[in-house]
Amino acid sequence: MQIAPEDEPFTASGAAQGPDGMRIGVLLSHGFTGSPWSVRPWAQFLNEQGYAVSVPLLPGHATRWQDLNATTYADWYAELEGAFEKLQSECDTVFVAGLSMGGCLVLDLAIRRGRDVAGIVLVNPFVATARKDAQFLPLLKLAVPSLAGIGSDVKKAGVTERAYSRTPLRALHSLFLAMRTVRQGLPQVTQPLLMLRSRVDHVVDPSSGRLIMAQVSSRDLDERVLEDSYHVATVDNDAELIYSASAEFIRRIADGAPTPPHPTP
Repeated sequence: MQIAPEDEPFTASGAAQGPDGMRIGVLLSHGFTGSPWSVRPWAQFLNEQGYAVSVPLLPGHATRWQDLNATTYADWYAELEGAFEKLQSECDTVFVAGLSMGGCLVLDLAIRRGRDVAGIVLVNPFVATARKDAQFLPLLKLAVPSLAGIGSDVKKAGVTERAYSRTPLRALHSLFLAMRTVRQGLPQVTQPLLMLRSRVDHVVDPSSGRLIMAQVSSRDLDERVLEDSYHVATVDNDAELIYSASAEFIRRIADGAPTPPHPTP
């Protein structure tokens, strides 16, 4: 199935930063059943600030939900890590950023790659769930291929996410298994971390954000609450806040500046 132009991977070269000519790259990951469309404006903003950016299309996405059901977390991670390595070969420093499942993937990358990752930006990351029915997923996926879609949780009028209308359960179960491993590895996350989470999110419950903030070992840890957006906040009312806060975070870490004080959410 042909991929729409809006859903295609996005890459752009950056400019040298600072007196030492450092080249900084940012790898951004979209979420489950979504596409690069959801984070492309964010990537374009960062590129305008002079950063090289890369937004890969994760396998099984942006075609049919059935294609996603034929892939696993290992496929998505391999694609993301390949994009990271390419960006790393072109830049002196690489940051990672992710929306929803993309947050889980970049945390995994930070756990596995350690110092190769300069910093992490998360928007409504998905690493856990408080839903009791999640325990039935291993059996449910054998009987039902998909359920209603989870996309387009956007508060902003007139914005509809480019995401599947169905949630493929085999793929979802693969994600849930991987999330367990990522949760176990959270204490290994030592990189500076910026978390941006929506006060109201109809897809990911607060357990993910709380767990990450409590379990990571990052000394430079900053959390901001988005008051006017739902789950796909990167294209919602708080999008500009996300863009500017992440650019400020990347610039500060690259410059070696200390964490500025922020009110507790």
